[in-house]
Amino acid sequence: MSVETDPSNADAVPTDSETVSARLVLTVLGMCGIVVALMQTLVVPIIPQLPHILNSTPADTSWAVTATLLAAAVITPISGRLGDMFGKKRMLLVSLGLVVLGSAISAAAPSLVLLVIGRALQGASMGAIPLGIAILRDTLPPKKVPGAMAVMSATLGVGGAVGLPIAAVIAQNANWHYLFVTSAVLGLLCLMLVAIVVPESKVLRPGRFDIAGAVGLGIALVALLLPVTKGGTWGWGDRKTLGLLILSAVMFLVWGWWELRRKAPLVDLRISARPQILFTNLASVAVGFAMYGNALTFPQLLMAPTSTGYGLGLSMVTAGLALAPGGLVMMALSPVSARISAWRGPRITLMIGAVVIGGGYVFVYFANSSVLQIVLAGMVIGAGVGLSYAAMPALIMGAVPVTESAAANGLNSLMRSIGTSTSAAIVSVVLAGMTITVGTATIPSLGAFRATFLISVAAAATTVVFAWLIPKRQAA
Repeated sequence: MSVETDPSNADAVPTDSETVSARLVLTVLGMCGIVVALMQTLVVPIIPQLPHILNSTPADTSWAVTATLLAAAVITPISGRLGDMFGKKRMLLVSLGLVVLGSAISAAAPSLVLLVIGRALQGASMGAIPLGIAILRDTLPPKKVPGAMAVMSATLGVGGAVGLPIAAVIAQNANWHYLFVTSAVLGLLCLMLVAIVVPESKVLRPGRFDIAGAVGLGIALVALLLPVTKGGTWGWGDRKTLGLLILSAVMFLVWGWWELRRKAPLVDLRISARPQILFTNLASVAVGFAMYGNALTFPQLLMAPTSTGYGLGLSMVTAGLALAPGGLVMMALSPVSARISAWRGPRITLMIGAVVIGGGYVFVYFANSSVLQIVLAGMVIGAGVGLSYAAMPALIMGAVPVTESAAANGLNSLMRSIGTSTSAAIVSVVLAGMTITVGTATIPSLGAFRATFLISVAAAATTVVFAWLIPKRQAA
């Protein structure tokens, strides 16, 4: 039996104490979202040094990134379903505990194997963001929910954007272990704040957990994302790459058949097939692809040697600082997204955000000869991502029962992750395939960067198409 909030108070005016409490809960959950998203870029500054540090090869040390990605993709929808069943705050505390545990293992890791295990545990915490969105829906006064969900959703992009310069500063000025000491301290702080400040949602959907569905989805996702992330290293025609992609297709079919036969599935595919959810999730894949393009290309363009004729010669720290304003704009625009959604509907907000993202890439295609131009382009793209990311939870929440909010948001976050992973694979192939040689270094050419910008414009245009296909909101 599920317990639901009383909708009769939807128009009630919150008291001052309720307003303060809502702000405090949002602040804590927003901090958790940023810390969890920070795990994505935490090791980026030390990737070139990892082979030397751990006495391994670049191909092997790349698992420090791949493990995080795979764990996040597999765990996010599962943690959402567990949150709907057993309590969203409880699962949020588990997610934050994984940040602390993974950070502690990574900080003490004497070998690559332990570092990869720690990074996988850090990635498994990514479910905290959709759980936080669901908690906001369940516990905040109704009028506060749209803006709060917009802010929480934007943390997924903000954490990655601001995390790079922070990680670069730590890596440049201290031993690399302190990256993980810092993330452990932040995770522990979030854990304590959630335990004290965030109330447990009373909205539950008890039932038997679909273990077979979780295992099947995990196998299908790993079989999909592993060749996507490793295809450039293995070769896109390699037997491992093709074999895993075929396995993924087969497992998704088997998993879908299984889920449709379950009374309490891990993912309710019948609800997920509703046009509003289906096209929102497809748009999420496209906007995730478009968002990640600048995270991959802008740092390389900023750090390329000036002798190339187009590179700007910045250090990792300076390049990270140059891109940080994009993350701040992303967060600042999320409340604006909520206002646009209240005025015209989240479908229109998503379309506007995608157009702004595309405009940022068009701008940088023509204007990329100075740091200021790259910073401005990053801010425009960040604004578009802030609008888009903040609109998607509203679209999802408007189409699913309140008892399935965490699972539905988890699936939507998974769609964004698939978009970013695919972007990483395709952009890397383009940058590796169009290069120039400067001294002993091989560097992507200006044409390669511009090609990735056009690909991201196409992804933004695809987002607009999928958003247009989302059914219009019916008048009350």
